[in-house]
Amino acid sequence: MKKILFLVVSSLLILSGCSQSDATGSTLIQFEAIQAGDQLAKIKTSMGDITIKLFPEQAPKAVENFVTHAKEGYYNGIIFHRVIKDFMIQGGDPKGNGTGGESIWGKAFEDEFSDQLYHFSGALSMANAGSNTNGSQFFIVEQSDGSLFKDTYFESLYKQLSMTNSANKNFKHATSVQQKYQEVGGTPHLDQKHTVFGQVMEGMDIVHKIASVATKSNDKPIEDITIQEIEIIIVE
Repeated sequence: MKKILFLVVSSLLILSGCSQSDATGSTLIQFEAIQAGDQLAKIKTSMGDITIKLFPEQAPKAVENFVTHAKEGYYNGIIFHRVIKDFMIQGGDPKGNGTGGESIWGKAFEDEFSDQLYHFSGALSMANAGSNTNGSQFFIVEQSDGSLFKDTYFESLYKQLSMTNSANKNFKHATSVQQKYQEVGGTPHLDQKHTVFGQVMEGMDIVHKIASVATKSNDKPIEDITIQEIEIIIVE
């Protein structure tokens, strides 16, 4: 049976592995200015460049996997095989259909969740087929604004979580995180379900353009959008 790496679009009951401490406060490092020593990935696509700041301290394996693949040219020529406007753009599969790709270790690696990283619009995150199934596929969150995320949205999310027997039934985002979602948009229901390991710093307009292209019934762009190269940069 083919394994398809996917994101759950509709369910709010997909958070896992969170601790109550997530609600006590967070430093929103995804929106800090680029500084000397930061590691960047410039994704050069057929529609333009997207520059992403990586977070090796918070997600060391995800970053190592992505950076090594990028340096070795693994992603060169690969398409964005799944795009959904106001949700995400997904790539990283050599097969181009969501069923392929592997990590640099030749096997799946574990999730890396951090209370400093969230699925805000522009977040770079690992696609997966369930817990600890990370390979080579990734996605970038895409939303135009956060108008969806009123206080009632979060109240509904937490109410549904509290009714489950999952380990995260007491999960709540910090107030600062909720406010940021309301400001920039994103996919808060994916937090602690997928590993966030980067944030778009330049080229969000390109992400929006890619997310807006015409697609087939399986969310695959009608015309291929290709990753030409990913350049890894250490800021001096």
